[in-house]
This record gives sequence, C-alpha cells and structure tokens, in this order.
Amino acid sequence: MQPSSVPMPELPATDGARLDVIAPDASRRVVCISESPFLIGRSGISGNHLQLDDRSVSRQSAAIVSEGGRYFLEDRGQRNGLFVGGKRVTRCELKDGDVIGYGAEASYEIIFRAAQAGSSIQNLLTRMQKITTVDSAPGGLGKLNLLLEATMLLHSQLPLESVLGTMLDHAISITDADRGLLLEPDSSGALQIRLARRSGGVPLPSAGLSPSQTALRQALDKKSAVVTEDLAQADAKFQEAQSIVAQSLRTVIAIPLYAMARANSMETSLHSERGHFLGVVYLDSRRPAAFSKLERQILEALAVEAASILDNARLVEYERQRQRLHQELEIARNIQQALLPRGFKDFPHLTVSGVNIPCLSVGGDYFDVFPMKDRRTAFLIADVSGKGLGAALLTTMLQGALSGMTMGADPAGLFNHVNHFLCEHAELGKYATMFFGILGTDGDLEYINAGHPSPVILRGDEFVEPMTESSFPVGLIAGAEFKTSFMKLVAGDTLVLFSDGVTEAADPDEELYGVPRLREALAGRHDAPLDHLQKAVFDSVEKFSRGASQADDITLLLVRYRAASKAAMP
Repeated sequence: MQPSSVPMPELPATDGARLDVIAPDASRRVVCISESPFLIGRSGISGNHLQLDDRSVSRQSAAIVSEGGRYFLEDRGQRNGLFVGGKRVTRCELKDGDVIGYGAEASYEIIFRAAQAGSSIQNLLTRMQKITTVDSAPGGLGKLNLLLEATMLLHSQLPLESVLGTMLDHAISITDADRGLLLEPDSSGALQIRLARRSGGVPLPSAGLSPSQTALRQALDKKSAVVTEDLAQADAKFQEAQSIVAQSLRTVIAIPLYAMARANSMETSLHSERGHFLGVVYLDSRRPAAFSKLERQILEALAVEAASILDNARLVEYERQRQRLHQELEIARNIQQALLPRGFKDFPHLTVSGVNIPCLSVGGDYFDVFPMKDRRTAFLIADVSGKGLGAALLTTMLQGALSGMTMGADPAGLFNHVNHFLCEHAELGKYATMFFGILGTDGDLEYINAGHPSPVILRGDEFVEPMTESSFPVGLIAGAEFKTSFMKLVAGDTLVLFSDGVTEAADPDEELYGVPRLREALAGRHDAPLDHLQKAVFDSVEKFSRGASQADDITLLLVRYRAASKAAMP
C-alpha cells in the first residue's frame, strides 16, 4: 500500500486571552495578557506590559483588568480617549473580537481575543459530529472516548510534559503502534526528540532512537500526514530506507504539527494558511496495520489538539522571555537614569538644567555635570551610535571614564585614550559624538567637540556664531587627535546643548525639525528660567512632530553662565 497524504484540518486558535496588535505600518504581533492589571502605554515608559511606539499614545494609556474570568478595558489617562468598536469608553467589558483604537489616523489598533479553551473543545465536538463511521468501526466508541480524554487533558492545568506524554500514549493506543515520538525543531531547524514513549505508557530514552527520515521528509515536504499501513507494499524509497530496514518496520505514521496562522483581517479566517511549524508526531510498528477512516480522523483530531497546546506553550514561553527581557531592560533603564545628574544645584558661576528621553527602554544619549578641583565646572553631552542596550552599555562606560576629570585629568589626553580603547575594540561597532566643556568663574570655556552638533549660544536677543572647531566622534577613527579649544562667555550667556534627536525629529511628512526651528523656539527667551526654556523647546518639537513616533533619543542640556561678581555672592 502506498503512503497516503492525509489532509490536516485547520488548527484552532490558541488558549489564553491575548491581543492582536496592529501597528501603523500594518505589521502585526500577538501579545498574551499575562497579568492583571495589564498596562498599556507609550514605548519606553516604565511599568507598561504593552509598549506602543506612537506619540499619539499617552505614557499611561490603558489597562486590561481580569475579574472573575471577564476582561475589562479601563482608560488610564489616554489624552484623546479610548475607543472600542468606534465608541469612546472609560471602562467597558471586552468581548472576543473587540477592536480597541485611539481615535487617530495611522495609529495602533488592538484586537482582543478571549480565552479559547471552550471554543477549542467545541471545535473538537463539531469535528466529531462529522465522523460517520463510528457504528461500523470496531471499537469506535472506545477510541472516541480516548480522544475526549486526551483532549480534556491537553486543556488541563497539568504540567506540559505530562500532558504531551499522555497525548502520545493515546496516539499509540489508537494506532496500536509500538512506540511514539514527539519531535521539535531546534534553532537550526533540525528535528530533535522531545518525548519518546512505547506502548503501555512506558517512557523511552531518546538516545539511539532512529525515526524514519524518509517518512519525516515526506511529511514536511507535503505539509500533511504520511501514513503507511504496510511498508512491504510501499514504494521502493520506503522499502530501501536504512532505518526502516534496520528496525524491520512495517507501519510508519508522521504527522506535522502547525500553529494557526493569524488572520489578516478582523474576522478570523476559517481557511487561513497554516502558520509556524511546531514539530512532528511520529509513530511506528513492526506489524502491518489497517486504519479505518474513523481511526485516521481521530488521529488527525488528536494532532490538532496537540498542535494547539504546543502553540500555546510556545506563546507562553515567548511571553515569559519577553517579560524577563523587559525586567532586565527595566534594571538597565533604572541604572542609566540613576547615573544622570538629579536635582541640579546652583554652581557658583552657572545654573544648569537637563533632560533625557530615550526612544526605547534604554538609550544611547547621556549628559553630566560635575565640579572640578580648581573651582571650574565640567559639563558634557554624548550620543552613542545606535539605540538600545548596546548603546546604553557604552554610555555607562564613557560616563565612568570621563568621571576621571574630577581628579584633574587632561581632557584631550583622556579623549585620546578613550578613542584608542574603542578603536582597539572595533568589534563593539560603536562610536560616540560628544561635547565636553569646562567653565571657569571668569567665563573662560575650554571645550572639545567630538563630532557633536554645535551648541546654540543665546546671548541677549542674539545668537552667537556656532563653534566651528570640531573633531571626529570618539571611537570612529583610529589615531584621531583631540585638542581643546577656547572661547569667552559673558554674563547671561546660555548654552543650549542637544542631541540630534531634537533637530532630526520628523513630522508625518518626514520633514526634519532642524536648527532654525530650535532657534525660533529659543528666540526672545534669553532671560527665561531654564526649566521654562527647556519646556519651550520640547513643546515646539512635539507640536512640529504632530504625533509622529519618536525615532531617536532626545537629550537637552542648558548651561547659563553668571557673572564673576555674582559668583562671589552667597
């Protein structure tokens, strides 16, 4: 008898309430609702379980709360309101398929998917109603009972390995096989044995087991079940397969398992293509077999249920990994934010204000202000190439290295040393633009500009010409020489240092904010308090962006020099 390809039925949705998140660029992802309350807000804000990279989403936007098996959406401060099915809500119960929106064009849509265990059982019962051979098949009712038992176990709260082992035991009983294997792909895609059982519910060690590679390849190529009832009558490639000959096999079954593909519309497609490949259920025997239509249908249904629970386990593990990563990023974020100067004190000859807003959980920008031994004060702003954790690690290293300035180190010598170190470790693939200045009580400013945008200097109602002296970014060019430059500040001068996340902020039409708009925001504000000046810049950037997502870290550092005579005053 020839191997037959048995069509597999469509897989049901996975268990567990979840969200289908559709980004403005139409990309999609699935997020499990892992705890209650489940917090939703703008990307990069601490404590949000679902972070959305969209400025139209408030930092603390919404929460989904579980109460007695029901889920409720709560508005937690979304400035433009939350919408479910197009209607604005402050709190409402969510039903399967509800669409959560933000009332803005080109923003996120979130589709709520209720827990599917009950519907999975209902799908199974529906499939069973279509089986018409129960009365004519020997032991048909008993085998259907095995399927029901297996299905209930698959959706129980028992440990996953126990559930999958029971599933294999039932598959072996239904097919009267000698052994059953569950194989899963590793990171390279090669199939590895996860579980192995023999008839009677006895576990088998996976070492030395040799499933038929021919059957596995054919099942994967066809993406459907391969069932051979008598290998003695199969085609030559099965009869000549080394593993089959060596083990004297007569019956082989290989059923590939697939997750359900996520539908591309709000309505779940009943005919959607199979999604992620999960593994293979493999059974074999040294005896020939003759499978009835009922037995094939039961085996297919059991494989569908196994795929459902495996897919759910995969999503749960993905969510656990995501949460672990989120916790690690939160730790990194807290460390990074703790290293930024807080509660700026008034230095004898200058006042300072600064803020850093990373576009991700952690960023590659930072700034610092610290006193020197000779009554001068150092300040700096830096922008490491790239974003995320790698950039954040380098900012921490640079901050530690530059803190040596408090011991009176030579600025140019230290920059040359850091540049040499980074270039020697080119595998890091990172460099940084920096502006470093040391301001004395007499207004003398010694500075190094390592490829960073020149500060805007506000002097009365005018802007001082930008500082043209500049060198390469630190860590970019081996052998680059850094030298200090000098200029004189007068009382009331305000230096506005910024990262390119300010001037390269884009609007929805991808036009950049630019230095001219920054000057417009500063114009006429030379005597404004620094926190007011800072707010004016951020308000200007936000108004210009018109809700476009933040694509880079934004950092602003303002330094205002006070006259030497005022520096002597208490």
